Amino acid sequence: MSQKQYIKTIEKEIQRINRIIDLKILRGEAYFREARDHKLLLKKIRFYNRQNFFSKFFPTFSKFQY
Repeated sequence: MSQKQYIKTIEKEIQRINRIIDLKILRGEAYFREARDHKLLLKKIRFYNRQNFFSKFFPTFSKFQY
């Protein structure tokens, strides 16, 4: 799976979780489990974007593996 496909899959999952959260808010139910999952998925996207940012602006540093 390419990184673009991976990000697209994560975004679809975030949209699905958002719909569930919206329905639970309308019903007055707790949604802390979904909020936690949403937060973790957003971290994954931010991590990918941060790596992409550094590789664009600092190409020499992106070659090194720590």
